[in-house]
Amino acid sequence: MDTKNFEDFSKKMTTEGLDPLVIKTFERYYTTLAEGNLGFIAENSIESLSEGTLPTLKGLEPYKEDGNKALSSCTLIKLNGGLGTSMGLEGPKCLLPVKDTFSFFDIVAHQVECFNRTIESKIPLILMNSFSTQRQTEELLTHYPSISTDIDSTFLQNKFPKVLKETLSPANFPPNRAQEWNPPGHGDIFLSLHLSGILEELLAHNITYAFISNIDNLGATMDPRLLGYMAKNKVPFMMEVAQRTPMDRKGGHLARSKESGRLLLREIAQVLVQDLENFQNIDLHRYFNTNSIWVDLTMLKQTLDANQGALTLPLIVNEKQLVPKDKSTPAVYQLESAMGSAISLFDASQAVVVSRDRFKPVKKFDDLFILWSDCYQLSESYSLEANPKRLLPPVTVSLDSTYYGNLGLFNERLPFGPPSLLQCESLTIKGDVVFGRNVSITGSVILDNRSGTQQTIPDNAHLSKDIVWS
Repeated sequence: MDTKNFEDFSKKMTTEGLDPLVIKTFERYYTTLAEGNLGFIAENSIESLSEGTLPTLKGLEPYKEDGNKALSSCTLIKLNGGLGTSMGLEGPKCLLPVKDTFSFFDIVAHQVECFNRTIESKIPLILMNSFSTQRQTEELLTHYPSISTDIDSTFLQNKFPKVLKETLSPANFPPNRAQEWNPPGHGDIFLSLHLSGILEELLAHNITYAFISNIDNLGATMDPRLLGYMAKNKVPFMMEVAQRTPMDRKGGHLARSKESGRLLLREIAQVLVQDLENFQNIDLHRYFNTNSIWVDLTMLKQTLDANQGALTLPLIVNEKQLVPKDKSTPAVYQLESAMGSAISLFDASQAVVVSRDRFKPVKKFDDLFILWSDCYQLSESYSLEANPKRLLPPVTVSLDSTYYGNLGLFNERLPFGPPSLLQCESLTIKGDVVFGRNVSITGSVILDNRSGTQQTIPDNAHLSKDIVWS
């Protein structure tokens, strides 16, 4: 390792006010990078998991009562560091309206309110924010005083300096110093929980379990069966996984280490070029990480203490431009880690296969279009559920990003909301198309506007065939 380079990183991070443990964690990752290890997990070092080797959520019904008893000892933690700028928002992504005018944050807050009324207790809702989302999130929480507890509701994730690929030295960008830093990945949650004092605060309040998930995954709700299974079997760390489909070929998959025999998570950034075909083989590697995990906080504290306050998670090296999407800026390495990779740190870690109903992320406007439609409805407890009137497999939607690529454009083309998709198998939109009131779609339909002018689907139209405007 170039000690001069690391001294520059250390000074930069100290000046920024980062904790010595954060600097030590970065040093460990930087040393790994400088030694030429890019965090790859070779195909020949792992074993795939055959079908039937993991427990399923359906099989955990006997643990529901144990879970109900443990609910008062559990906290709900949401990863809330993302901005919605790529979707046309000016603030946190959690503000995006996703169903019946409710945002991600609104729905999660209402879920907690309803859940607390049911169990006649208070499950703490805690959000891990970035520096970009902290202020607005704290403001949002003031609108839901009923869910506040004696435990802090937010904590900040840390940040790492970007590493110039060519020299392995700190990135420097005077026009915008914020571009010199990157989030360290959601694997940072364990160190941030410790440094914020919230981990110790939770344990002091006899909160010994945590359910952690992305705030934009509305399928990730508290399930007593999973908590009961964990508590009854003293599982230190448990990951929710789902069956991979062709859509999930690039997502991180679960496997087992040949060396340790432990479960592990492999992300696409950790895959050698020659192993990419196997990585994307959904029949070989069957299960992907939904990024919903359950953690025994007592065991986490013991593990952190044994490692001087930090976990050594597998390194993920992401190569990007210093300023994203600006190819004129130099290439940098972002050193990161994944929350789910902590599964490899515990001998007794487990994974449970869940249905796709527990994985409903919104990454693109295609996803939002479906959630806005009548394919889903909010229950009285604010759970996002499939509409029982829809009897078909999940619908697929592909939107033209030129005309549906941000929230303003999206709203302009859906002034009365999306069409009914109850009978729709797939919908593809190419070009500029606006929907009128009470439109419905049946089967597989392509709307292809090549005319160069905006086209409007009239009110009460029922579409069952492709339309091409030329």
